[in-house]
Amino acid sequence: MAGTDQTKTYESLIRVRMSEHDAHYGGRLVDGARMLSLFGDVATELLIQLDGDEGLFVAYDCVEFKAPVYAGDYIEARGKITRIGNTSRQMEFTAYKVIEANIHPNVPSAARVLDHPILVTYATGTCVVPLDKQQKRNLT
Repeated sequence: MAGTDQTKTYESLIRVRMSEHDAHYGGRLVDGARMLSLFGDVATELLIQLDGDEGLFVAYDCVEFKAPVYAGDYIEARGKITRIGNTSRQMEFTAYKVIEANIHPNVPSAARVLDHPILVTYATGTCVVPLDKQQKRNLT
């Protein structure tokens, strides 16, 4: 790709607290689709970094839900571009629980920072940025 450094690593990180609004199931459990929404935001940032355009998310190749997420948990969603094609960009995503809401009956506001973040979701997917939208393509 002319004007784009193929050796550069493109990565993104966002950290978000899951709210009561995110809780969809009993016990304040957050819907797994919320993690995919975070991955969509990460993918958008990655495409802007590379192409200067938001692009389009075409498909997930793999989605694995590894652990539950609850309202009050802090989630760190990460993504990186693993392959750059002419218009396609393959990406890998992870979501880790980094702070866990401590649902203690006597102290509902209690939480704890995890010594070892917990992988809650893993995914891979493909995005596309049409050639005419790749703003950085012709930059030198």
